[in-house]
Amino acid sequence: MESIEGMKFFEFVADNLSNFFSYTAFANFELGHIVMILVGLIFLYLGIAKDYEPLLLVPIGFGMLVGNIPFVGGMQIGIYEEGSVLNILYQGVRQGWYPPLIFLGIGAMTDFSALISNPKLMLIGAAAQLGIFGAYMLATAIGFEPNEAAATAIIGGADGPTAIFLSSKLAPDLMGAIAVSAYSYMALVPVIQPPVMRLLTSRKERLIRMRPPRAVSQNEKILFPIFGLLLTCFIVPSGLPLLAMLFFGNILKESGVTKRLAETARGPLIDTITILLGLTVGASTQATTFLTYKSIMIFGLGALSFIIATAGGVLFVKFFNLFLKKDNQINPLIGNAGVSAVPDSARISQIVGQEYDKTNFLLMHAMGPNVAGVIGSAVAAGILLGFLA
Repeated sequence: MESIEGMKFFEFVADNLSNFFSYTAFANFELGHIVMILVGLIFLYLGIAKDYEPLLLVPIGFGMLVGNIPFVGGMQIGIYEEGSVLNILYQGVRQGWYPPLIFLGIGAMTDFSALISNPKLMLIGAAAQLGIFGAYMLATAIGFEPNEAAATAIIGGADGPTAIFLSSKLAPDLMGAIAVSAYSYMALVPVIQPPVMRLLTSRKERLIRMRPPRAVSQNEKILFPIFGLLLTCFIVPSGLPLLAMLFFGNILKESGVTKRLAETARGPLIDTITILLGLTVGASTQATTFLTYKSIMIFGLGALSFIIATAGGVLFVKFFNLFLKKDNQINPLIGNAGVSAVPDSARISQIVGQEYDKTNFLLMHAMGPNVAGVIGSAVAAGILLGFLA
């Protein structure tokens, strides 16, 4: 009798242990989960050890670990399960709430003085958007639907929030791959851009010294976001959510009477949104939905679009110099800064320039096309959204 009861107890314990094991990640993992966890660890390494965009790569990398812990469906814990905490936080990405708030903070941090003092630098920011439209044509040529091609192509602007905003409207199913790709290439600016810049410029061009920018008055700084908003949004109303918040943040900064609001926008607000955006974008790379043929193609197209954008900015400056007097020419090394990776691309202009002349300071000049690139990528997104939404 005792032996029978002992057997029943053993079976009871065994059944419960088996049931418990079936709910653990060990019983539910697939190879894809391991792949994505390794990618997340690489992101963490690049952010922490290499200091590549740590404010982005650390939250995204950790989010990849969170999103790729396997579980049994129906527990309402996954990012794609309606009503889960992660799913609720992810709505800020899927519905496009986070990107405009990021732009608000960027506007409150940005000094447009370099652009105001030399308006022709705006053309470099526009030329760099060639990467977006070049990638769009490539994507459609290899079989992407027009809306998917547009959402993928925006990676060429090197602007993560804009990529998320546009993909949330045009291709929400591809958002995870697009967002991760955009932020990856933003972080890899120091790796990708310098070889392209050196390849497309001569030593003589790299040594060009530009005229010091003129001093910009406070009135000009206040008027710029007002006229910037009216001009860009009258031309591209579909870019309003991003452009309005960018210029609103800037006028909070430059007006001189809303210091507390500006500090909140560029401090606690943008930090909070960056945490939520990075973590949920990372978690959205759940292997069962993320690892697809299109995701791999998006990464390839993203790299191409970023290279095209960098080359477009540099080559445009070389072309533009043909029409400028010798003492007023632009150093082509600032052409790379036409992408929207602020201020990393401008820093790369400075770093590469000083490899050839340590007394040539390009950073202030490069900030002009760099902030123009922020505006340009938002305008490009608005154009694509207006045509395809």
